[in-house]
Amino acid sequence: MADIEDAGEPAVPDAGAATEPVVPYAGAATEPAVPYAGEATEPAAGEATEPVVPCADPLGEPFLRARFSLPSLPAGFLRRQRLAGHLDQALGTPLTLLNGPAGAGKTLLAADWAAGLRRPVAWLTTEAADRRPGVFWSYVLQALRASGVPLSPAVGTPADPGAVDRRLLAALAAELSEQTRPAVLVLDEYDRLPDPETAGQLEFVLHHAGPGLRLVLVGRTEPLLPLHRYRAAGELTEIRASELAFTPDEAALLLASHGLDLPDRAVRALVDRTRGWAAGLRLFALAARESDDPERYLKEFEAGSSTIADFLLAEVLKGQTEETQDLLLRVSVLERFRPELADALTLRSDAGPLLAGLCRANAFVERLGHTWYRLHPLFAEILRAHLRERLPGLEPELHRRAAAWFHRSGMLGETLGHGAAAGDWDLAASALVADLAIGRFFTGLHADDLAALFSRMGPEPATPAADLVRAARDLAGRETDQGLARLRRAGEPPGGGSDDAAARMSRALLEALAARLTGCPARGEEAAAEADATRPELPGRLLDAHPELTALQLTHLGSARLWAGRVEDAHAALTAAAGSPAATSTALPRKEALAHLALLDYLNGWPGRAERKALAAVSEAERAGLPQRAGSGLDRLVLAAVAVERHELDRARSLLDEAARHGCDPRDPVPTAGRALVAARLALADGAVRDAAETVRPPLSTVEPSPWAVGHEALVTAVRHLAEGRPGEAAEGLRAVPADQPACVAEAAAIQLASGHAGAAADLLDGIRADGRTGPAVHVRTTLVRAGAAAEAGDEAAARALVRRALLDARRERLRRPFLDAGAWLGPLLAEAPLRELAEGWLAPGPPGRDRRGLPEPSPPPLAAVELSGRERDVLERLARMMSTEEIAADLFVSLNTVKTHLKSVYRKLAVNRRGDAVRRAHDLGLL
Repeated sequence: MADIEDAGEPAVPDAGAATEPVVPYAGAATEPAVPYAGEATEPAAGEATEPVVPCADPLGEPFLRARFSLPSLPAGFLRRQRLAGHLDQALGTPLTLLNGPAGAGKTLLAADWAAGLRRPVAWLTTEAADRRPGVFWSYVLQALRASGVPLSPAVGTPADPGAVDRRLLAALAAELSEQTRPAVLVLDEYDRLPDPETAGQLEFVLHHAGPGLRLVLVGRTEPLLPLHRYRAAGELTEIRASELAFTPDEAALLLASHGLDLPDRAVRALVDRTRGWAAGLRLFALAARESDDPERYLKEFEAGSSTIADFLLAEVLKGQTEETQDLLLRVSVLERFRPELADALTLRSDAGPLLAGLCRANAFVERLGHTWYRLHPLFAEILRAHLRERLPGLEPELHRRAAAWFHRSGMLGETLGHGAAAGDWDLAASALVADLAIGRFFTGLHADDLAALFSRMGPEPATPAADLVRAARDLAGRETDQGLARLRRAGEPPGGGSDDAAARMSRALLEALAARLTGCPARGEEAAAEADATRPELPGRLLDAHPELTALQLTHLGSARLWAGRVEDAHAALTAAAGSPAATSTALPRKEALAHLALLDYLNGWPGRAERKALAAVSEAERAGLPQRAGSGLDRLVLAAVAVERHELDRARSLLDEAARHGCDPRDPVPTAGRALVAARLALADGAVRDAAETVRPPLSTVEPSPWAVGHEALVTAVRHLAEGRPGEAAEGLRAVPADQPACVAEAAAIQLASGHAGAAADLLDGIRADGRTGPAVHVRTTLVRAGAAAEAGDEAAARALVRRALLDARRERLRRPFLDAGAWLGPLLAEAPLRELAEGWLAPGPPGRDRRGLPEPSPPPLAAVELSGRERDVLERLARMMSTEEIAADLFVSLNTVKTHLKSVYRKLAVNRRGDAVRRAHDLGLL
């Protein structure tokens, strides 16, 4: 049966039946119909031909004329020029091989090409009866003569069906070698002739005919010819299954020829599902055009109950032996397989040769390399449906056997997938825990897939491994209370060995996360001690394979310590986490550790350092390709907090919104309190004091309070009291500010000064330790408080000197909020020439004539190394030249969407949201 091409299956007429003339593609030149035995042909210029005499084959049966006819091209046939162009190379090489599975479109491709040639083509569709050499060669000779090849009577014809005279082959080769123009012989479905004797004879004629013969073999399997010699000599043209597969653009044209207009995404999905298989696309098109909604039909299309299933079962499966059919049905549950795995499913030991044979026969079994195979996806779908009918109830057992084999082979992904498919959750959970892979629930990359896989796990089994996995699933899915309850119930497995150690290490990780989410550093310390004690019991290869385990533990521990205000201890754990080995699995904990370190710097008054670390955290996520909502969003919260300190309020609002899109898990105390802090400070900058006081108290339930969160809440509450005319209550509320939080103490002193308590303000400032922990933001505020106290006392010279020092400290960091919050006393001093010059350009308006209205809001340099790609720099440079997006696209010869994608990336890396800000920040960083 000829292959189904993209436009349908050609009809093969019965013996002796008349055939339809070839239907040429649009615009193609047509050739006269190929004459049959007994019909006269027109001689080529200068050639003498003898009339073709009707004759019979060695069996005495008349030649079947249909076997010499080019198959008809169905209506709607799509000519693919790339394939026709490649096939044109057949005229320059002795041998051409068109090799692919059933329905790949080999026959119609060859027929279309042959019909378009400006020369006769000898076409022969081989049959199983041609395995007898005498029959085969009699048909070959008849095909050559029928096409007009002038063969003399000296060549003769075979008389014996089972043999052919060597002299006949020599005479044929000799006469072909003397042809002025090579004879083109196409043998369709040549795979029906697996006879080595016939193959050897064909090789003899091809070799000795020299340039006088161009042989095109069309079939599903490779011929028994020395192909390696032809390849080495450059005398072989090959078109294989991969090249025969339809591209998405070709598939769209094919569907359009059948009246189907599908979106690009739907066409690509169909090509992915069929792997571009011509017959599958054609049969889908025929079925889908009968549907009212072809795109929906594609989504709901069930291959197992379709004409595609009928085709593959008839053409591929039913022609195999019982052992091969059983093998194919069983391996259909696998995405990929090796002979040993197939043997585990069949409980036999013959998979190796069977799979190799199927692969050679292009029977929809593909070799992946390293002894791995896979089935064509459509064929696998159909086989699974057939498996359920033929062997009902066996599928779960096959998945269980596969899971056990993959588990023994150390392949966790397939173990989990097949364990889940088998419903063997104990096996799947035990494998995940034993492999130390429970941290994958929290790495951001494949966490959703893992959570979805185990979401189907019910209350059974009640094993320690299953409870640990349930706890991890719930904690990763924001089911904190349920996850913590499951964690309490998850006991250690009995006995000893590495499995017990793996369970203890997994539990230690979850306990560290629980410490972070509950704000309990003591619990985190216990988890860290358990992890340290367990680590020597685990195989080094497992620890090396899962660096995310330690990185996550350290990050959770550092976050819990930071919440409790244990700054040095938090810094040590977070620094170690940020320095974890650079791997895809550690990208999220490293990002989170950097973000927490950034918050530490901000709280200690180092906005520049904080911004550098926060930008590094953002870049880490982008380089690793983490999902948008992976992580807590703390990095962007810190950037927003720094923007408030610099009075870049629009940018702060934008970053606050962006942080909400990138995380801000309401269960996590540190980012939740951080968000409340930034939102409250932004509200204060806008003058919305009441809103600030309400925003600064997030609904959190933790084991320990956070001193810095308590301190900032007290500050905002005191500002509200002061704004509403309650200075006494403001001063009283400041008692809640922890003395070990220098930034909070400095702001408390400013509030005391504004309340008229200069002495109390001085006492607070005297309590701040002068060490390397406090940064310029603290120094600026404390200096301004002392300056305000001096001004209130009438010591203008001291006030002036202190303000000058504060301006110098603040200018590099662009700290503007401390000056805007200082009070009315500061204005007259800043109006004086020496101080005005220090403030110009970043704090105060410039001199007259510069047309700068109001207080400027420049974008401060982040002081961070921003990595831009070459194309991003090209876009940024043109942005600086005030080119529009359309102009940039035209100048770079790229699409408009490509430019927009690069712009988004540039904005993210520079932490801006507007073109002008991007250009200014790029200038500050020396990128332009």
